[in-house]
Amino acid sequence: MMRLLLLAGTAEARQLAAALGSERRVSVIASLAGATRSPRPLGVATRIGGFGGAEGFADWLKRERIDAVMDATHPFAARISHRTAEVCDALGLSYVQFLRPPWMPVDGDRWHFLNDESDAARFIPAGARVFLATGRQGLERFANLEGRELVCRQIDTPDRAFPFPNGHFMVGAPPFDVEDEEVLFRRLGIDWLVAKNAGGSASRAKLDAARHLHLPVAMIRRPLQPEGPKLQTVAAALGWVRRRL
Repeated sequence: MMRLLLLAGTAEARQLAAALGSERRVSVIASLAGATRSPRPLGVATRIGGFGGAEGFADWLKRERIDAVMDATHPFAARISHRTAEVCDALGLSYVQFLRPPWMPVDGDRWHFLNDESDAARFIPAGARVFLATGRQGLERFANLEGRELVCRQIDTPDRAFPFPNGHFMVGAPPFDVEDEEVLFRRLGIDWLVAKNAGGSASRAKLDAARHLHLPVAMIRRPLQPEGPKLQTVAAALGWVRRRL
């Protein structure tokens, strides 16, 4: 029986866990980083939290006798992905990254591409009301957006104050539909949307809403991903596992 570690945290990882959980020839352990306080059960054995760096991760993989690792973390969890690829290569374990395609602009979109969060200040004018659909991680990199009013949406109730005097948190749990996002942006008087190019359908509604409202979008490009095999569909990921049984 194959022992597979599924690095989860995305909608597609949830689909993979559901499909692989019914595969009798695979023993799946899912891992969540712990970014969400009360994640929904994945239906397979799940661990939550870090591994203690590269050395701790390698020790855990050996102790649990893992045969293969599927990295289905968020496209912006690049540090985790690079470490995973390097450790798997050192141990001789099969490794693959599930990386959904990035979003691409369509007619009517007003996107401005950023290399990282700090680039937003070059495009967003003073006085703008900005919706940060980026979560709380990396929020400190928006420190140069003085003179703009910031609204940051996150899943969990904030456990600390907003880091800048010109902003506040709001709580919202996905999924969000396009109509609700339009209503929200109108109610808040949003002038700009900032988003990470995560790809996928689960969180695209905000971009469609911005297009309908003719709002400009500051789109943060993905970080560099590790070398190694990559898959873009759940079907391809399941096929990768079954070929190794």
